[in-house]
Amino acid sequence: MTAEPSRAKGIWAAALTPLSEDGQIDYPGLIRHIAWLLANGCDGIALFGTTGEAPSFTLEEREAALEAVVAGGIAPERLLVGTGCCALPETVRLTRHAVGLGCAGVLVLPPFYFKGVADDGIYGSYAEIIERVGDTRLRLYLYHFPDMSGIAISHAVIGRLLQNFPNHVAGIKDSSGDLDNMIRMARGFDGLDVFAGDDHLLWPVLEAGGVGSITSTANIAPHLLATVYREWRQGTDAARAAQAMLKAVWEDALLHMPVTETLKAYLAHETGNAAWRNLRLPLVSIGVAQLGDFIVKTEAAGFRLLQSQKEVL
Repeated sequence: MTAEPSRAKGIWAAALTPLSEDGQIDYPGLIRHIAWLLANGCDGIALFGTTGEAPSFTLEEREAALEAVVAGGIAPERLLVGTGCCALPETVRLTRHAVGLGCAGVLVLPPFYFKGVADDGIYGSYAEIIERVGDTRLRLYLYHFPDMSGIAISHAVIGRLLQNFPNHVAGIKDSSGDLDNMIRMARGFDGLDVFAGDDHLLWPVLEAGGVGSITSTANIAPHLLATVYREWRQGTDAARAAQAMLKAVWEDALLHMPVTETLKAYLAHETGNAAWRNLRLPLVSIGVAQLGDFIVKTEAAGFRLLQSQKEVL
């Protein structure tokens, strides 16, 4: 019998999805990127989230990419997979697939097309996913990103899910930017592992009892996040310096830019690999001026891409 997954914690990168010139997923590039992230401070990888352009790929593309990553030597227990779709049967299908491959869990947006949905609808959607997947190995992480999805996951819904599915609802990624909400969840819900979705909020979320972060800046700065995670309790100079740089890179630079487009353009510029600029429509690459502004701000903060990343990617 396959062992049930342990709970995720630590630094998880909301991974970019490398693409070929014709917009297809670059499996070797994705595997290289994941392997580099894991070797440089990440405890795990969140595939096909917002940063990974998930809604732009078909179910078949997402399943094939996950299978390629696992076949390429990436341990499935170090993978969280974004499976949330507008249609519940599609979410169920992707969730079953990830669970069947032994992944650490699934990161699930609520159905996100209809707005103003009642709490009963949000709760019912998650309950149906859990019941239809019907697998004791399922570890479901709620994905709270109302600015993007248009749907908030209320504390009332979280409480009902934890009460009725305590063995399946493992945690939440909060990308709302609302630190107070993250703190209240970390302190108020037993059995709910809270991940910061904003890089500069990792330290205060950990102080409140959170378990880590799932963030986009990890694609270029996993070492900084890892330093904060491993040394925040001791309050080391290294941890404080890493926290300050994360704040500069995320809050002062990246937060005001289109995130996926900027990260890909930055990696293309810094590594010399132009393929990093490839995006799946409707996303399009940022211009030279926008990229230049981002580079100026990050360099002013003292941030540089690690040489090993330039060499590998």
